[in-house]
Amino acid sequence: MSQTAIPEFFVYGEPARALDVGFLHVETVQARASVHRGRVLAHKHPQMAQITFWTSGSGVYRIEDRTWSFSAPTVSFMPSGVVHGFEIEPGTDAIVVSVADAALAAIAEHSALSLDQPVFVTGRGEAALWERLNAAITMIQAEYAEALPGVEKILPPLVAVALSGIARLDAQSHAVTVPASVALGGRLRRLIDRHFRDDWPVERYVEELGTTRHLLDKASHQVLGSGVRQAIGERRLVEAKRLLLFTIRTVEDIAYESGFNDPAYFSRFFRQAVGMAPVAWRKKRVMSSE
Repeated sequence: MSQTAIPEFFVYGEPARALDVGFLHVETVQARASVHRGRVLAHKHPQMAQITFWTSGSGVYRIEDRTWSFSAPTVSFMPSGVVHGFEIEPGTDAIVVSVADAALAAIAEHSALSLDQPVFVTGRGEAALWERLNAAITMIQAEYAEALPGVEKILPPLVAVALSGIARLDAQSHAVTVPASVALGGRLRRLIDRHFRDDWPVERYVEELGTTRHLLDKASHQVLGSGVRQAIGERRLVEAKRLLLFTIRTVEDIAYESGFNDPAYFSRFFRQAVGMAPVAWRKKRVMSSE
């Protein structure tokens, strides 16, 4: 599949949009049957990864330039920025768990699956491992649908369990090779996750990844949707939002913890990005969740 003019979606058929910190979405493939009618054209999701667990039926799945025929049970993990699509037979369905990269960064610490490249596993592995994975995905679906108190704390660990369940199916032997620029963008995302607080210049990322400034910027735009410097700023913003929402730490502490050396600059940066000061944003979000 060509990387040019590939459409980007939020969920299939809906334009890409900014995702809130901690964003997680669950639905079935058949829930959008009126949109795709069994044929999901090549597309990609910026800043959002997906687990797709096929529970019934069969079809053809495409990731970049590779194609598989599959039947249930089958599971895939698709990092953001990777081109994919499928065609399915009548009666085929799957549970799709979509997770913002911002949320995936924290989940990755508890996942046995490497999240840098796509994985596609069909018809292999012990039946007991498929049953466990089915139980984990089904629980994610139920928790999301019921939306009981505390669901925002329960879902991320369940996603980590599901990702680890995919790894136990010998997923690494089923990892899918992607174009060099997509792979580089994935490596950049993980490096930013580890070092966004360290105030590295872009040249340090170039050096660590063994590439050139031009190639890294191209990969960053392709996979992360922005240049390297902006991607670092967006990762810091995500961390700041998370700390504002889930801790009672002061804005000054949060600024330092998010990689800003100057709390005043952090407040200006936050206001410019979000449209309001950190304290006001925290108050609004807390009030809306009560």
